[in-house]
Amino acid sequence: MTTISEIAVDRERGNFRFAESHKYDAGVGLEEATIDYISDTKQESDWIRAFRKRALRTFLKKPLPTHWATEDLENIHFDKIRYYLAGSRQPKKSWDEVPAEVKETFERLGIPENERKFLAGVEAQFDSEAAYSNIKDSVGKQGVIFLGSSDGLMQHPEIFRKWFGKVIPTGDNKYSALNSAVFSGGSFIYVPPGVKVSHPLQAYFRINAENFGQFERTLIIADEGSEVTYMEGCTAPKFDTATLHCAVVELVAMPGAKIEYITVQNWSSNVYNLVTKRAVAHEDAIVKWIDCNIGSRLTMKYPGVILKGRRARGEVLSIALANDGQHQDTGAKMIHAADETTSNIIAKSISVGKGRSTFRGRVHMPKHLKGCKNNTECDALLINSQSRTDTYPAISVRGIRNQTQHEASVSRVSTDQLFYMQQRGLTNAQAMSLSVNGFVNDLTRQFPMEYSAELKRLIEMEMERSVG
Repeated sequence: MTTISEIAVDRERGNFRFAESHKYDAGVGLEEATIDYISDTKQESDWIRAFRKRALRTFLKKPLPTHWATEDLENIHFDKIRYYLAGSRQPKKSWDEVPAEVKETFERLGIPENERKFLAGVEAQFDSEAAYSNIKDSVGKQGVIFLGSSDGLMQHPEIFRKWFGKVIPTGDNKYSALNSAVFSGGSFIYVPPGVKVSHPLQAYFRINAENFGQFERTLIIADEGSEVTYMEGCTAPKFDTATLHCAVVELVAMPGAKIEYITVQNWSSNVYNLVTKRAVAHEDAIVKWIDCNIGSRLTMKYPGVILKGRRARGEVLSIALANDGQHQDTGAKMIHAADETTSNIIAKSISVGKGRSTFRGRVHMPKHLKGCKNNTECDALLINSQSRTDTYPAISVRGIRNQTQHEASVSRVSTDQLFYMQQRGLTNAQAMSLSVNGFVNDLTRQFPMEYSAELKRLIEMEMERSVG
């Protein structure tokens, strides 16, 4: 298992901002002129401009989802959002060249000190564009490409264009269409055949501006027999107005390849986090999503794997914590499309105060397949009588040659258990934190060690804030 150091998820660590000083600003609202401004600024090819405008038309035609989170989604006013803000169009390769306020932002968040300690490469995005992007020479010499998506599109079109928008089509949903229209930033990674990247690659996404939407686009391709671990962190300061984060992530694991994708989401409570993530796993490939959803006003995110090749394996491990005024609508999708494929979904959610958590899982095994296996576990913990949880599993298994098992539970923190711990000197918040950490312990043991430790500390802070 990959060992990862100091992934900070302190809820207050990211609550600061600097005065805006953007050289490029597309203004407020979304229309064709906005697309032209973005394409002109980035000096994009005509086909990308046309791609964006087709996506805009798709976005405008598609209605809001009507079957879930309707009351939250109606609070997003797309005509009041700023869709492109950047101080510079090209990321710096040297940390010394990064503007002072941007450098201070990422230094306060632990970057690039983490890079110096253990990372193979780092990209740091500030609003719409990467401010810093670098990969260690030893990794670059192996042929590994790690760039921002815009640079990847320009410098390696023969690789990028082949897979861009193929795993997640523009019309997949309203928000993937929006991302396709105004995407900027994100990561492009290509790992050559047989190369095993021994240390993680990391990207950090920072929102600094108010009334802003961040729309990064990430594409990772692990060629045959290669391995890579990618980590992303997300923060934003607290604003009174809504902030939109609408990303698209596409992963391609070629035969025998392995991709591990780790997310630490620590958004402030005004962020609407609407993300589409999907992978394609070819023969004998492995894709593993590790997803930690904390903060935001609303999160809608369901990492998925299309198990396209024989003996491919997909896995999603997720933890969601919803506090007062928050809705964590998360889950996973596993589409079996070849024989002897295996999928595993393990989800834990905690609802605190008036927080709401929702699990949506989809597993599909067609009739003609054989030897496929799925395990789905979704367990929820309610902290009090006002918190809420919902579970919507959709498991479709055809034929008699495949296996699936599903387990779900909803529980409350035991008052007897809390009383027992308080009689031994623990405060109410400490007792609650111990109970919650015990609830997620079997899952966090599968996370990288430092990730698990930081998550436990975060739970302690949440419990102290809520019931202390």
